[in-house]
Formats: sequence, structure tokens, C-alpha cells
Amino acid sequence: MRYFEDFKVGEVIESGTRTLTKDEIMAFAREFDPQPFHTDEAAARESIYGGLIASGWHSGSLMMRLFYESLFRDSASMGSPGIDELRWLKPVRPGDTLRLRTTVLEVIESRSKPDRGLVRNFCELLNQAGEVVMTLKPVNFVGRRPARGAGAAGQTR
Repeated sequence: MRYFEDFKVGEVIESGTRTLTKDEIMAFAREFDPQPFHTDEAAARESIYGGLIASGWHSGSLMMRLFYESLFRDSASMGSPGIDELRWLKPVRPGDTLRLRTTVLEVIESRSKPDRGLVRNFCELLNQAGEVVMTLKPVNFVGRRPARGAGAAGQTR
């Protein structure tokens, strides 16, 4: 289990990869972002993108999955109050294989809640060519390591 105290400023965490298919891109877009350059190959060819691209929200959802798997699956994550500076820098296309590179920017002890702290990260979603396609700065609440002999709720036994 990784706790607040285990995060170090400057640390870089790399994720595994995920390849997006045309069918996944179109299914996500039909449900959540039905703009023609996400859902219609002919219309996408005529768009400024010159072909089908994933919704930025699809890229963000995939980034979240990679973030969870590489950083928070085995941590004391307590959720997030939000993200800063979301940027979509390059289109994500069918067949792109994406990975996440996360850099810890700040580790801030909570002044009001001693059981947690805030971890600010810089996340870069990269394609198979190493090009950064999306960036964002998430903020996460992370639980502190329980005192020895403390129960699940932090109470001494």
C-alpha cells in the first residue's frame, strides 16, 4: 500500500499501454461526444483533422484508467478535488497506443485533516511515437500511513 508519505517530489511513474481501436473511438463518441469527426469516417476526412479522431474526453477517460492502474490502485487514494490545466495537444487516432507519464509536483500536508495530504501531479499522455497528446495537472487526496497499532479508522487498539 502506498501512502501520502511515499510520494516524492520529482518522482516519475510510467504506466502500461493501451491501444485504441476505431470501434472504441466511435462507440465512446456516439455515447458522449457525437461530433462528426469522432463518429463518421467520411465527415472526419473532410474535417480539419483529415480523419477520425478520439474525443478528448475519451483520451481523458483512458488517461484516468492508466493513472489508476499505475499510481492509485494500490494506494490510500481518497479521491480528487479536481484538475488544473487540461490540454489536448495532438489528435488521438485509431490504432494509437497510449501510455501515461506522471511526475509528482507537490506533496502537501493537510493543515485541517491530519489523516491525509494533497499530491499534485503533472500527467502526460503519450502516443507510440513519444508525442505528448494530452496534459493535465490532477490534485489527489491521499491518506497518511496509519500509526503502528492503529485500526482501520486510525484508532489505537
